Amino acid sequence: MAIAADSTAEHAPNPVPSEPSEESRGSTDQPDQGESNEVDFEEEEEEEEEEDGDAEELDGLAAEAERMRAVVQRLYADPVGIRVHDIIIEGNFKTRAALIEAEVADLLRSAETVQDLVRASGLANARLRGLQVFDSVSITLDAGPPEFPGTTNVLIEVVEAGTFGGFSFGYFSKPEARSGALEGSLKLRNLFGYGDIWDASAAYGWDQSSEIGVGVSLPRLKSIPTPLTARASILCQDWLDFSSYKERLLGLSFGLLSTRHHDLSYNLTGRTLSDPSQMASKSIRRQLGHNLLSALRYTYKIDQRDSEIRPTKGYAFVSTSQVGGLWDRRGLRFFRQELDVRGAVPFGFYNAALNFGIAAGVILPLGRGFMESSSPVPDRFYLGGRSSPLCSLGRVSSLLGFGTRGVGPSESRRFVPSGSVTDDSAASPGRDYIGGDLAVSAFADLSFDLPIKLFKDTGIHGHAFLSAGNLAKLSEGEYKNFSFPEFGRTFRSSAGIGIILPTNLFRLEINYCYILKKCEHDCGKTGIQFSFSSPF
Repeated sequence: MAIAADSTAEHAPNPVPSEPSEESRGSTDQPDQGESNEVDFEEEEEEEEEEDGDAEELDGLAAEAERMRAVVQRLYADPVGIRVHDIIIEGNFKTRAALIEAEVADLLRSAETVQDLVRASGLANARLRGLQVFDSVSITLDAGPPEFPGTTNVLIEVVEAGTFGGFSFGYFSKPEARSGALEGSLKLRNLFGYGDIWDASAAYGWDQSSEIGVGVSLPRLKSIPTPLTARASILCQDWLDFSSYKERLLGLSFGLLSTRHHDLSYNLTGRTLSDPSQMASKSIRRQLGHNLLSALRYTYKIDQRDSEIRPTKGYAFVSTSQVGGLWDRRGLRFFRQELDVRGAVPFGFYNAALNFGIAAGVILPLGRGFMESSSPVPDRFYLGGRSSPLCSLGRVSSLLGFGTRGVGPSESRRFVPSGSVTDDSAASPGRDYIGGDLAVSAFADLSFDLPIKLFKDTGIHGHAFLSAGNLAKLSEGEYKNFSFPEFGRTFRSSAGIGIILPTNLFRLEINYCYILKKCEHDCGKTGIQFSFSSPF
């Protein structure tokens, strides 16, 4: 090209010696175009080779995809027999391999077809994740040894989680507590490689109640296939304002069976009741002192609701049975039964849903002449308090608008003359709420979204409610005076509306409660009531 350009310049008409022609300038400023052609040719060859390689790669991927489709179609069309030859575990630097095998080995080896093995692998993955000691679990099916056709090796790869399981802190109220409490808990996991989870918790309430507990749970122990738990705790509660006693509990609890629907536990607790005020009523004074509680508790639970905090559909049923006085006739002997049924019906507008439920409970002393004996005061049923009915599944306790232990049988406290009071007759000692042996409560709650986008995005919603309940004493011969018509006539009830603010730490309700019916000595009033409940 340069040569051609130069030839064109020599034969050009009227050339100007002092100024090069346009082609001469171009040939002087630009590099040799012959080299450029060679480079372009090489680049074209490389591009053609790359295109050929891409085409071959695409053909390979298409063929592989076709083979995979054929395998999947075969798996879906006909069962393919297979047998697990070996289970290989990797990544368990701290967790015992025996624990992992015990959780999934029988499940995987029971599969007789590839389809069954794929399903079993999914269940095995869920089981291992449920141990709460792995960050991730991967199960791969690989071909077995050539000398054993029709077999597979199952490779389980795990990534172990850290020892520190987290720290939680919150403020909320429990149905059995008189006020809110600050609670904190620390969790450690897999300290000894058995999938063990350790937790320590502490709680302190504004009423000077306190609780300290330490517990451990094991997913399995040798041949026992169900999780086992053990917990030691110290609990102190102040009921002086309501029932004129303080309660201190020091006990051990053991979880013997825990499945999706069943829970069996044993509790051995030393209980001490004291009355620093010296004003307790006659029924309370008879039960002061130290007692031993040896009890077996069984709970059957079905919960098909779509949420525990704000259900919009589904149902739930809980039955709790407790027998006290096992293996120790000198301890507290009683039988306690609770039933709770819930339901939720959606309405299809504003995310509205109607929740309703009814709960009942009875406690009876055990032994000769049991109906003339007294049931333990702390184990009786109490109504009232600030807990939400939706957050108290399985308990007969909530009755909005009434104070803690503010409903049911009560007795006048002992009058203690004081020198600072000029007129002793004018000083009222107050009353002790002693609880009931029979309890029934019911509620209906209509929840709905508020027409404000900010509230919808944060989960803040409104509700209207109606609650009712009653207590009756049956022990100490009081069953002779019981009648169902009178029990129904004295039902306490309340209604109201409110706003619910759900958070990660607690569920806050701001309710306006209107007392529809109450009896003499009941502690209930119309007005604003704040409620803190645990969302867990």
